Amino acid sequence: MTPKRVLAACALAAAAALFVALIFVPILFGASQFMFGGSVNGGCVDTSGAGAQPAEAGDAKSIPANYLDLYKKAGKDYGIPWNVLAGIGEVETGHGTSNAQGVHSGENYAGAGGPMQFLDPTFKSFAVDGNKDGKKDRYDPADAIPTAAAYLKHNGAPQRMKTAIFQYNHSWDYVNMVLAWAKRYGGGDFKVVQSNGVDCQDNDLPANASALVQKIIAFALAQRGKPYVFGATGPDAWDCSSLVQAAYRAAGLGIPRTTFEQWPFGLKIAKGKEQPGDLVFFNSGPGTSADNPGHVGMVIGKGKMIVASCSSCVPAIGVKTYKRPDWVGVTRPLASPKLKGKVAELAAQQQPGG
Repeated sequence: MTPKRVLAACALAAAAALFVALIFVPILFGASQFMFGGSVNGGCVDTSGAGAQPAEAGDAKSIPANYLDLYKKAGKDYGIPWNVLAGIGEVETGHGTSNAQGVHSGENYAGAGGPMQFLDPTFKSFAVDGNKDGKKDRYDPADAIPTAAAYLKHNGAPQRMKTAIFQYNHSWDYVNMVLAWAKRYGGGDFKVVQSNGVDCQDNDLPANASALVQKIIAFALAQRGKPYVFGATGPDAWDCSSLVQAAYRAAGLGIPRTTFEQWPFGLKIAKGKEQPGDLVFFNSGPGTSADNPGHVGMVIGKGKMIVASCSSCVPAIGVKTYKRPDWVGVTRPLASPKLKGKVAELAAQQQPGG
């Protein structure tokens, strides 16, 4: 091939790759937004009733009695609506009534076996001895059904039910079929919960905090649902340290940009003495250690923090516990000598006539 033809071929290949990227990447991005959260404008979702067990609808009478009992028991034990488990059992094997290869023995063309159609490695990773007979058998519904519940829970159910069902079988048609059957089996106006990772129960500001601290925390909470991007400084995406820096800035206070600079900035506070607005630091991330933490969140109270965690976390920015093994320590930026004057000035402005 001549040099000109080589250049032409390379240009054509690059154009083709760009076309694929323009078409395919948005599709993947959209799917990942649905599966993993991160909607920039996503509001909170009430997850309090996600694990509720609906009554039976008339169609549930078609489910074999032993299977119905197992679906209900596993649903109650794992907090998964029983009718979703029944929907999976129906779509996979008709509640074990199918005589297809792999239902009662052996494996189907994809290597799946048993009434809930598990691949052997997946079953072994999540297997439950449901009937306490000392065996974990993927062909025994007493083991397979609670294993399916455990697997769904591992993948985000019941708060992110559609995501969990998609992980069970990577097809949105499959998800829709399972949920259609679940609706037929469950009584009442059954709806699954698909949270974006922002729980409405975490909306309250700490009542015992000052107006200044509440303003700081309110800004950080308003960023929930946005994506984590390393190095981002807002307003549409943040990393862990830029989020807390921006929250303090929103209240009129300047703190350093990076975690490594934020750690020595505030007054060190003993664990257990932390208050809303304090920063909690973690020994995580490359090049970090117990005296050089690389991850930070902000205390909001009751053992929880608002934090920008990671790009694949659910939620990427949200409310999570800070009492974890890699927790290094706590600082109080408001007690930093560099901020004392500004804090006093802002506090005075909050007073009547200030």
